[in-house]
Amino acid sequence: MAACAIRRGFLTVVSKYNKKQTHRILGVIEGSSGLEVKRPRLPCLACGLPNIQQTRFMSSRPEGKVLETVGVFEALKQHGKYETGQLFLHSVFGYRGIVLFPWHARIYDRDIIPPISDGKPEPPGSHGSKEVKGRTHTYYQVLIDTRDCPHISQRSQTEAVTFLANHDDSRALYAIPGLDYVSHEDILPYNSTEQVPIQHELFERFLMFSPDKTTPAPPFSARDTLKAWQEKNHPWLELSDVHRETTENIRVTVIPFYMGMRDAQNSHVYWWRYCIRLENMGSEVVQLRERHWRIFSLSGTLETVRGRGVVGREPVLSKEQPAFQYSSHVSLQAPSGHMWGTFRIERTDGSHFDVRIPPFSLESNKDDKAPPAGYTF
Repeated sequence: MAACAIRRGFLTVVSKYNKKQTHRILGVIEGSSGLEVKRPRLPCLACGLPNIQQTRFMSSRPEGKVLETVGVFEALKQHGKYETGQLFLHSVFGYRGIVLFPWHARIYDRDIIPPISDGKPEPPGSHGSKEVKGRTHTYYQVLIDTRDCPHISQRSQTEAVTFLANHDDSRALYAIPGLDYVSHEDILPYNSTEQVPIQHELFERFLMFSPDKTTPAPPFSARDTLKAWQEKNHPWLELSDVHRETTENIRVTVIPFYMGMRDAQNSHVYWWRYCIRLENMGSEVVQLRERHWRIFSLSGTLETVRGRGVVGREPVLSKEQPAFQYSSHVSLQAPSGHMWGTFRIERTDGSHFDVRIPPFSLESNKDDKAPPAGYTF
């Protein structure tokens, strides 16, 4: 918990410099008489970045309350992408992780669409009336340090990446714990002198320590098992479309994934998982109370789903804990469809408002591929 407190303090500073495009980073060191907080260093006049080569962040040892150095922060990459083996701290959820490989996605952001020119109000539920142009953005497949999973489990699922199982049960799913997708702007890079800085059962299967002092690349490189696993499971891991919309300072981001097709009772059943992140961009404390989904199938059916909360929770979104992320699944007896809906949000005074879930397509265009390969190497 001490690590969480340090990390929350750091993330408060990070959120400020992200918004203001300045780079103040909180440095914490372990002194002989306890913890000492260093004042932010003056920025470099040439690039505007702080001298962060000496900036360190701390983590608690499992067996006690003593803090120890974890790594040294590096400069953020404003251009280009992070490489395989890059260590990072998640800027929203605060966990330690390592980059496996990048994905190039198309973001469809409804917040940047200009208002309707004729001034007429948009009819309720007419999500499809706006033409949204996508822009390319980089996401990363990452491993989460298992030591941090207990601290983020109330804010983000650590078993969110799921696959269809390889047997006759068409509804059977399995998950790979500690696998996540992270947007480029959520990466806070750091380096470490440890040869195994991340605790995860796949770390040493996927990555090896291979420092090269002649290049600035991360000291960890991909093993053949990672390359083979990526190639084998590419259709079921690939992130291609990201949808985003903000209502009254609550931003909803949706990422759909096609999982494959199974036969059930003489018919085809197509499966998708979708990852949703809610972020409170304002200062008012709110709580998610209800969900309302509309699911359209190419077969011509329209299903309505209402319920309390999401995945059994009714998360509170505050300035200190602004985000909640979860994954769920949907199946159709048709190769494509659409989903959209709303979240009912409650304010502290008891009033409510509805937050739009951006519409997204369910496509099975990868179904000519082989079924998922499973958790094998």
